Amino acid sequence: MIDRMLDERLIAHRYKATRLAALVGSVAMSAYLIYGLVAKGTIRWDLFVIMCTMAATKLAATFYYRKTN
Repeated sequence: MIDRMLDERLIAHRYKATRLAALVGSVAMSAYLIYGLVAKGTIRWDLFVIMCTMAATKLAATFYYRKTN
């Protein structure tokens, strides 16, 4: 029973689902940010900072994994 719960496929599926959720979340956040900019003419700085943090984290992780592998 434990072997079935700790299968590699489960970990791979969880990784793919988390990656997809982060991608969809960032696209939705950027769409909402652009909508606010176009419709109201204002920038939500909190959303902008979160998007920049997500982008910086993605780039840093990409460079780290590329260097170590």
